[in-house]
Amino acid sequence: MTLELYELEGCPYCAKVKQKLDELGLEYESHMVPRAHSERTEVKDVSGQTGVPVLVDTDHGIEGMPESDDIVEYLETTYGQEASA
Repeated sequence: MTLELYELEGCPYCAKVKQKLDELGLEYESHMVPRAHSERTEVKDVSGQTGVPVLVDTDHGIEGMPESDDIVEYLETTYGQEASA
């Protein structure tokens, strides 16, 4: 499994996604992005925008999912109890 999270230190939306990842016991690689949007070229390359968090899940063809609520819902659906039921 290859999960990657692009995040910003102190970002509450990122924290919400990290809490869900931890809750589900998922390992992921964290990429801290610069505070300045103009310097977030890596995240823009991945997701087409500069906001964080952004999730990459290469195993499931997710190349750059933005929006914390969407990411949490995706993780729950893909890796949560619903997925193993």
